[in-house]
Amino acid sequence: MTVLVCSDLDRTLIYSQAAFALEGPDETMPRLLCVEFYDGRPLSYVTEAAARALEVLAAETTFVPVTTRTPEQYRRVHLLEKPPAYAICSNGGHILVAGEDDPAWSRAVRERLTACAPLTEVQEHLTRQSGDFVLKRRTASDLFAYTVVDRAALPAGWVDDLTGWCTERGWRTSLQGRKVYCLPASLTKAAAAAEVAARTGAAATLAAGDSLLDTELLAWANAAIRPAHGELHDTGWTGSAVTAARGVRAGEEIISWLSRRAAE
Repeated sequence: MTVLVCSDLDRTLIYSQAAFALEGPDETMPRLLCVEFYDGRPLSYVTEAAARALEVLAAETTFVPVTTRTPEQYRRVHLLEKPPAYAICSNGGHILVAGEDDPAWSRAVRERLTACAPLTEVQEHLTRQSGDFVLKRRTASDLFAYTVVDRAALPAGWVDDLTGWCTERGWRTSLQGRKVYCLPASLTKAAAAAEVAARTGAAATLAAGDSLLDTELLAWANAAIRPAHGELHDTGWTGSAVTAARGVRAGEEIISWLSRRAAE
């Protein structure tokens, strides 16, 4: 029986130093493995126990990383000794097969997005609503936009106002760390995961994620888990199992949970 395991990456499986959430004496800290470099510097980590457990999970299931990262950003991450056969990037905008973009899926996604407001309209609105609290403005795969903000200086109600504006135009928002994402509502990880499930003939599906952009994916799977931190935790979302741990230790717990459920 093929079990498809779809997991978000950032703050679900992999963690930057700012997101470790490690507490206790130094001698109790876990050994960590760096899985991503950026500009020659270490950026993202998993615990060594998580890395070992993930290798076993990937050998026994069809493991699919599912991320809002672009394909270029995803390719910096080296979670496994052998890269997974499938990966989902740009929040479902790209399916990578053996590391290469599937052009038919990318075309189909862009055709669906014609029903919502164009990206240029969202970009122009973000420019008008900018201020000193906005550090960067970016687009991803010509599909969606995001801004990097100073959370401490973010005006009260700014994200809520942006959310309302986006909703009226068929878009949605997500605040993750220092990034505020604006994405077409129809651009979902779940749609791409369902496509991979059909291609692999999966008999069961499991999922993990931490943000509002993961809600459809977690609801689509037969069983799912989220960490006890992040956007879903902050909003009290109850549609999945929840880890006891926070931070990088939650990533380890998520992999253990997925392994147990896959073996059932």
